[in-house]
Amino acid sequence: MTSPRPPQTGAAGHAPWAGRRVLVLGAGVSGLAAIRALARAGARVTVADERTNVLPEELLGKYAADTSTVLEIGMPQEVPDVDLVLATPGAPPSHRLLESARRSGIEIISEPELAWRMRGPEPPAWLVVTGTNGKTTTVGMLEAILRAAGKACIATGNIGLPLVEVVTGPVRYDVLAVELSSFQLIRSPSIRAHAAVVLNVAPDHLDWHGSMRAYADAKKLALDQAETAVFNRDDEWSSRLAEGHRHSVGFTLGRPPEGALGVADGMLLDRAYADDEELARVEDVPVPGLHNVANALAAAGLARSLDVLAAAVVQGLRSYRPAPHRNTFLCAVDGVAYVDDSKATNPHAAQASLLSYSDVVWIAGGLLKGAEVDELVVAVRDRLHAVVLLGADRAVIGQALARHAPQVPVVEVTTNDDGAMVEVVRAAAAQARPGSTVLLAPAAASMDMFLNYPARGDAFAQAVDDLRRERAE
Repeated sequence: MTSPRPPQTGAAGHAPWAGRRVLVLGAGVSGLAAIRALARAGARVTVADERTNVLPEELLGKYAADTSTVLEIGMPQEVPDVDLVLATPGAPPSHRLLESARRSGIEIISEPELAWRMRGPEPPAWLVVTGTNGKTTTVGMLEAILRAAGKACIATGNIGLPLVEVVTGPVRYDVLAVELSSFQLIRSPSIRAHAAVVLNVAPDHLDWHGSMRAYADAKKLALDQAETAVFNRDDEWSSRLAEGHRHSVGFTLGRPPEGALGVADGMLLDRAYADDEELARVEDVPVPGLHNVANALAAAGLARSLDVLAAAVVQGLRSYRPAPHRNTFLCAVDGVAYVDDSKATNPHAAQASLLSYSDVVWIAGGLLKGAEVDELVVAVRDRLHAVVLLGADRAVIGQALARHAPQVPVVEVTTNDDGAMVEVVRAAAAQARPGSTVLLAPAAASMDMFLNYPARGDAFAQAVDDLRRERAE
């Protein structure tokens, strides 16, 4: 399925990289991958990052001594004399170096855009997944389906290996299952996917984009230049963004019309690439929730654009294993199920998670980043047995609960230290009853109390395991 190939340093139609002066803004995972790829291609790289101490010593030792490769490591006040700026997702449009670059007419790109420009003469097909929620799950399902079809495939982009490492590495792939965020898309003007999907669009990252329209327009970039636009017929924004596309394929949780995929009589059905062909049963989707059935339909819609057979769809879905912290069942204690969905970092994701269960002790709170939660509370209030709140914006959620679900018991945990999650789990356990699900679906970001959402999920899992051990003893 795979074969070695020499590293790629550019594709036909693109200017050579040797001697080009590039500023890389941000030395995180994708930034470091870009630095390495550019250095191998002979570019002259300036690294701008206030956290220069996080750069691996081996990178600095190899490249910093070569002044033809790395000119400077630091954070200049103005953009230096360069031909191109590569900005990583953590750099908002308002960053002073990006504003300086725009004033100087210097192009600003992303690491995925660099990967597109560095792809080889016979590149793999790109299948692009974006949306507010469900991207990683969909990309994982897509990778599993494509591998079941016998294709050399890797999930990449905003997941796993950075794209530039994949396209310049020694392994040849048939297809790339590419997860892209709005931050990446807005700086990727050249990417032309074989097929792309916008799963859904809900308020998120508005502090970064400035408005809902700008956020949606960034997602739309994935569809605009794709040969096939896959869209969610049940999501108003996704449907709107696909309007007017030369070749679009919809998916829905209802019976699909002609030209779409959907669900009928418990079957995932294809009426876009075939005539009522059954792809899989709903129970073949290995993660709970209708939102994950929608993710499976999206993955199937992308895979079928490459003529993947129905047998590979069902085999891939059955073999898929979700990434951690995504509606992950941990254990049952005294008849109560404990589920980690720490990845539910906004109200839209939390709502999809909560609607997967009928009797919930909901653990919520963190940084809402300006998001409103009233619609979420109204949508799920009939499923709530109790709520435990933590984090910086817990009062906002508490006020929404008081307005729309005053009958639901609410416990606030004010602790902000390392023991907070232990207190949260104990409070949830005290509220739960046999048959309940204690669900961590915070509807908010984690950085007020935790390094990231995986750290928050890990803390929850550890506290649940401690509770299980105590009850067992």
